[in-house]
Amino acid sequence: MKIYFAGSIRGERDDAELYNQIIEYLKTFGDVLTEHVGSANISMQGESSKNQYIHDRDIKWIDECDVVVGEVSTPSLGVGYEIRDALNKNKKVLCLFNPQSSKMLSAMIAGSSEIINKNYTNLEEAKKAIDELMKSV
Repeated sequence: MKIYFAGSIRGERDDAELYNQIIEYLKTFGDVLTEHVGSANISMQGESSKNQYIHDRDIKWIDECDVVVGEVSTPSLGVGYEIRDALNKNKKVLCLFNPQSSKMLSAMIAGSSEIINKNYTNLEEAKKAIDELMKSV
């Protein structure tokens, strides 16, 4: 199974360790194409010259993946774009949101009947939501 994990990169990196923990769990189900999203060492220097490369690579990965898991507690234009692209390609999408965050979940995510939306407050609850997704694939 190929899994696309989406999480904020340029918006905020406060959740990088959480992303890494989720990615490590996702790896028990298959290949995580976006393992780098969990890295605390992502550098933004020189990124503007790589924009097209990043876009094209990520769209290719969405084409290849079986499912998309997005951590959406930190708003991100890129994550929203990736989710919509995946839905347009009939991919199953799970969005994980921590209601204890200081942010509000976008109505475009929360209100979508196409997305499997799950609230969680700890890693075990996120894992349970992932387990449910994987049973349905």
